[in-house]
Amino acid sequence: MFDYSQYLRNEKLPHIWCPGCGHGIVLKSLIRAVAKAGWNKDEIVLVSGIGCASRLPGYVDFNTLHTAHGRALAFATGIKLAKPEMHVIVVSGDGDSLAIGGNHFIHACRRNIDITLICFNNGIYGMTGGQYSPTTASGDKTATSPFGNVEPHFNVAELAKGAGATFVARGTSYGVPQLDNFIYQGLMHKGFSVIEAAEACFTTHGRKNRKKYGPSNLDMLKWQRDHAVSVEKAAGMSEEELQDKIITGVLHNVDKPEFTEQYQKLIDSFGGGAK
Repeated sequence: MFDYSQYLRNEKLPHIWCPGCGHGIVLKSLIRAVAKAGWNKDEIVLVSGIGCASRLPGYVDFNTLHTAHGRALAFATGIKLAKPEMHVIVVSGDGDSLAIGGNHFIHACRRNIDITLICFNNGIYGMTGGQYSPTTASGDKTATSPFGNVEPHFNVAELAKGAGATFVARGTSYGVPQLDNFIYQGLMHKGFSVIEAAEACFTTHGRKNRKKYGPSNLDMLKWQRDHAVSVEKAAGMSEEELQDKIITGVLHNVDKPEFTEQYQKLIDSFGGGAK
């Protein structure tokens, strides 16, 4: 049996997440991916912003940093530039990374800095009262859209690709083995990696949308199971058939120059110039 305790600050448990929250599932996927990578805990920096996912660094026995709302990637960029030998991972909710943190998100992608971002996408601001977020599906009811969200939602993967991220994958909190693999591949990739973990928040999202997602946490997991489609299968489906589907898999994987290495080359080019 896998020993999670060696990676956890066990004195901080039990966690504060709601029963049935997908965050715990993603946390365990991250730990298993780190173990597979064989990284020393002292070589890892885990950074978060504000929101339900932001509590995760408090539970893991890595170097950790809990920052301001939406600023996790900005802090992580500074850490990676100062200590490029460190493995820098950011955990962030859909609101934290794509709303108030959206500007930092697109520029981290653009720079292709060697950071792995795990976006905990439950389609809601879960911690602050259940307001709709940039990834809330059209028509879904929330505290701030009681009659249904009229705004289109971000496609996290397409946004990441368009902004320049060189590794993009999407998994679900139901498809755990696949999510483990996607996070591991993101950790191993040289460049900016975005792993979208599609999950569910029953407390502030599911309860208002029972007709769509079902009346319980388990039903929301089953909804993921029934609506997840691999990228290979999706290639043969029509746009109509893909409505309400979650396309999973490695969606983008290319090699491009990495930011900290390019920055170091610039520094080295001035070596010996001043005496």
